[in-house]
Amino acid sequence: MSESDGPKQVDDPDYHNVDHTAVQTCGWTKNALRGEGKCYKNIFYGIESHRCIQMTPVVKCNERCVFCWRDHAGHAYELGDVQWDDPAAVADASIELQRELLAGFGGNDQVPEDVFEGAMEPRHVAISLDGEPTLYPYLPELIEEFHERSITTFLVSNGTKPDVLAECDPTQLYVSVDAPDRGTFESTVKAVEDDAWESLVETLDVLAGKDDTRTVIRTTLVGDHNAHHPEWYAAMCDRADADFVELKAYMHVGHSRGRLDRDNMPEHEDVVAFAEEMQPFLPAHDVLKEVPASRVALLAPDEDTWVPKLEKDSSFWQGDALAASTGTH
Repeated sequence: MSESDGPKQVDDPDYHNVDHTAVQTCGWTKNALRGEGKCYKNIFYGIESHRCIQMTPVVKCNERCVFCWRDHAGHAYELGDVQWDDPAAVADASIELQRELLAGFGGNDQVPEDVFEGAMEPRHVAISLDGEPTLYPYLPELIEEFHERSITTFLVSNGTKPDVLAECDPTQLYVSVDAPDRGTFESTVKAVEDDAWESLVETLDVLAGKDDTRTVIRTTLVGDHNAHHPEWYAAMCDRADADFVELKAYMHVGHSRGRLDRDNMPEHEDVVAFAEEMQPFLPAHDVLKEVPASRVALLAPDEDTWVPKLEKDSSFWQGDALAASTGTH
């Protein structure tokens, strides 16, 4: 499997890819390797940032969100010529690309040897780098492939393919709800498909039916665009029976700077205030957590929001402890 075996599917030179599988090192992964802090997903959910792969099985998207930092021109929504790799090949590519990207940290004086060794054996995958992952035809099988390798999965979707999400059971499923009504959806999300709003609403019902998968409604707040009617957002979260509600500020970076002004980027205090306005309509989510450095707030039903298997004394990590004690990985 190589880039020369089929049509080139990834045009962004900042991505490292094998065919249509792309990986990019998250800034928080580098920070965690050097002991300079971890992603808010560690604080909220227990993810070890230095052991997390940020990837996508398809760099194509069926939405053109005004706040997206990616280049919409690179998201051309034509899938007919894609030669799809099977889930095992995508998982292999993701892991190998991650190892290649982080290899330079070996021997770095700022990176402890055991931390580097851990990074070479990733335990989490964030299927969220770019594009819409439900466009990959074998997404449910890919999630299971990662799970069979003892890698937890954190899937982020725009909710336009409810039939696919109904078959997906990741460790944690995030669905982006970036508008409280159809009009705002059309002006902010700019979906390619005419029935995208209806599909998103159907996805809320799919989430409500998930008994074993942790679910998160995720909203990117953009000033003067979608940061209004908190009660309508709350109604959508309630319909989805979401375990968690995550509100994050739009960041004025990348290609979004050509569509929005810096004034559209909320302050952290604005995000927290919006979360507090939602809470009366979500009485079961009476816990509010926040990470100012990431301008993010979380509404939850309990203080303990970590994925249970990621607790430090869980069996999930026992294999690592055994490997360390025997000197094998």
